[in-house]
Amino acid sequence: MKRKLLQNLSVNALQLIINQLFALVIFYILSISLSKDSFGQINLALAILLAVFNILSFGIDQVIIKKIAAGDDAQSVLSLYISHVLITGLLFYGLLLTGFALFPHQSVYNLLLLIGIGKLMIYFSTPFKQAANGLELFKLVAYLSVISNFVRCICLVVAALLHALNLPVIVAIFIIGDTLELVIGVYLFKRMAKIPLINKWNKANYINLVRESLPQMGVALITSALARFDWIFIGFILSAVKLAEYSFAYKVFEVSTLPLLAIAPLLIPHFTKLFKQQNIHIPNFKTLIRIEMVVAGFIGLVLNMCWAPVIDGLTAGKYGAINVNTIFILSLCMPFLYLNNFLWTMYFAQGRLKMILTAFIITLIVNVAGDIILIPFYKNEGAAFAFLIACTAQAIYFLKKNEIAGLNTIWHPLVICVTCAVCSGLITKILLLNTWVAVPVAVAIYLVLLLATTQVKLTDRKNLGRLLNW
Repeated sequence: MKRKLLQNLSVNALQLIINQLFALVIFYILSISLSKDSFGQINLALAILLAVFNILSFGIDQVIIKKIAAGDDAQSVLSLYISHVLITGLLFYGLLLTGFALFPHQSVYNLLLLIGIGKLMIYFSTPFKQAANGLELFKLVAYLSVISNFVRCICLVVAALLHALNLPVIVAIFIIGDTLELVIGVYLFKRMAKIPLINKWNKANYINLVRESLPQMGVALITSALARFDWIFIGFILSAVKLAEYSFAYKVFEVSTLPLLAIAPLLIPHFTKLFKQQNIHIPNFKTLIRIEMVVAGFIGLVLNMCWAPVIDGLTAGKYGAINVNTIFILSLCMPFLYLNNFLWTMYFAQGRLKMILTAFIITLIVNVAGDIILIPFYKNEGAAFAFLIACTAQAIYFLKKNEIAGLNTIWHPLVICVTCAVCSGLITKILLLNTWVAVPVAVAIYLVLLLATTQVKLTDRKNLGRLLNW
């Protein structure tokens, strides 16, 4: 069990590192090659498409993982989901084509149509990734996840070296990369999972699957709005330039959550089995969340200490200093994302889908209200602060709904680690001006404060070993 968990974690972490590295190179090339206006328009189109396709999943994607991990027939479940994405995806793109008659000369709409071809292919490939996740075939998940970014990254680098990079070329590269992910992904799934893709259509089973996913459908709708409402709102209310600045900071923030992205897919099938077997060990839960908070605080500290000099150096002064306040506020959200993901996974494994839906409704209302109130006055910093308030509201609600007495205090490490990280950064910035000297000093102060507050313990090596045997 320990060896399997280590292997799964290693494979998942490796694919995320590779994938995020490719994504970061792609994002960097686009940010320095395009004007802020064009860069903002592409990000606006991507934000709209991401939100739409997340909504079209109806939340079935997460239910698929749970059902397969629980032992349901993988072929039957996969076949239903393949049918779902084909129907909903083609209907959406048909409507998008119809709408072109109304907006024939809108540059953003043209980008939506073209980039939408590629994102439709990515949407069609979703069932294979989710089925592989439920089957705990994480090597297959890794292969399926990196194809598009690998192709796009290589093509963009070559085009940049040949000085042939412009908007039409970028759009074509996006479509090619996304299409290859579907084609190669189907081939690899058939070869490695060895599950027939299409089963006999069963209307009753499909209706039951949709009904089971209804609470998650609401969550999908809300998380889609949460993920990119601020981007869309900034793009339409402020400008594409402000969106370019905000999206750059937000993308780096997303990349910095890589450890969370590595562990989150592993927790769903693992927690599902634990709660099904009623094998709940409170110390393991507490150790896991404490380690997550330590990591989140560390990443936030280094990110803020290095931000302005590093980013301005890489982007010729376009996205560094102007985003200092935005990235600081976003980095404060990181520990809440870890805590909320932990609690969401626990409740999802328990089948408390209606409660999860309520939590996301509250989060959406808080986030949208915050964006509407704060963005017109405080612009990008307002969007970041609205997201922080929403993450905090979700955490408070999740904690109030906790029914496991031993986990009532799992929020303590969040407060302590964030305080230690902020104090370390402030002390170092006051005393030292040289960034490259300040960073290791800040990390050392952070470690000392963690030891003093017992967030890092001498027994953590044994605790980590116990977690891997969990």
